[in-house]
Amino acid sequence: MNPSPASASDRFEAALYRKITVRLMPFLFLSYVVAYINRVNVSFAKLQMQQDLGMSEAVYGLGAGMFFIGYFFFNVPSNMALKKIGARGLLGPILIVRGILSAWMMFVHGPTSYYVLRFIGGAVEAGFFPGVVLYMTFWYTRKHLSKMMALFFAAVPLSGIFAGPFLGWMLKHLQGVAGLAGWQWLFLICGIPCSLVGVGVWLLLTNDPERAAWLSAEEKRVVSGNLQAEHEADKRAGGAKSKFSDAFRNSSVWLLCFVDFGVTAGNYGIAFYLPQAIKNGITKDPVAIGWLSAIPWVVTIIAMLVVGNHSDKTGERRWHLAISCFVGAVAFAISALPGAPGTVALAALSVATAAILCALTVFWAVPSALLAGTAAAAGIAWINAVANLAGYASPHAIGIIVDHTHSMMLAMLAMSGAMLVSAALTLIVTRKGALHQ
Repeated sequence: MNPSPASASDRFEAALYRKITVRLMPFLFLSYVVAYINRVNVSFAKLQMQQDLGMSEAVYGLGAGMFFIGYFFFNVPSNMALKKIGARGLLGPILIVRGILSAWMMFVHGPTSYYVLRFIGGAVEAGFFPGVVLYMTFWYTRKHLSKMMALFFAAVPLSGIFAGPFLGWMLKHLQGVAGLAGWQWLFLICGIPCSLVGVGVWLLLTNDPERAAWLSAEEKRVVSGNLQAEHEADKRAGGAKSKFSDAFRNSSVWLLCFVDFGVTAGNYGIAFYLPQAIKNGITKDPVAIGWLSAIPWVVTIIAMLVVGNHSDKTGERRWHLAISCFVGAVAFAISALPGAPGTVALAALSVATAAILCALTVFWAVPSALLAGTAAAAGIAWINAVANLAGYASPHAIGIIVDHTHSMMLAMLAMSGAMLVSAALTLIVTRKGALHQ
């Protein structure tokens, strides 16, 4: 029996998007792995660097957060540049320079050099993540986007799974080699692959479907037709705005900034302090810390793929996002229970980590329902820029709290509160009609 034209068309489209995913996602995935490792490797370097350089918790937290001050100021300009010069012209060079700056962190000798290099690193990397999110909207419609974001965000837990044990090993076994501390070797070795991947992205990434020599004319027509149909449907519904100013005049965009801010605060609270939490509650051995720090990321990579795929299949975003935020809030609160064994705290932080990445996976499918064209470039970058100020506020606040209380309890409760606010704001911004204000 011959298949119907509709089923043949569906199979053609499914094969087409698999082809696109196989071609693009390995580049994007590997890029995020190396970028994220170089963003948060300071959390492992801290275990030695803090003592060697005489840093307080507040100094460490401020420096960890300075990355996101530079990130904030250069986020929107970088994304607007990507729309003009293309992914190859921006994402590759970002990674090349980012790797060089990461390696240069081995020469940090005090608070000032630490702050300056973290700030410059953030300014350089500012265009990477929002650039990738925007780049995906050149290829995928919203029905594919959560799944693709789940694949992309899987780079974060995968980075933790493999980087944790390796970074812990470097701290222990490279200490004193060639007269360098283990944390200095850590920064140097992490920077090299970042620059090499940047060269690969620069040479091999395709800017958009129209310039993809590996797509046939029919395949290009289907991709562009699907994107255009979605855009026209949004316009008829009074949805996606396309002017630059629309990104800043839409109240839902601002609410989404704060939703993402709370989730990001929890994300970087874990990213910059998980090794320290394990050291305080379970073991002081750097290699053991590395292996234990991989546990939350193993849990996370499974959870986020399941949640992202389910959200795409059902087309439901609101409750997937809100419930993920709420679960994260509860898990942070459990991790803060006085007298809880270190293993209980680690289990709770594993759930919190999974909830955070599930929330982020679903979250980035929402802005594309609001914005298109130039407004999408500016809006995605603006949401990301404002939200990532939490990357400054979260570690800095935790550092101050720990300096004053000598405990992580209040810090974890603060992360819980941030996630709870994000859950509440999600229900407000995604109520019926709110996305088209």
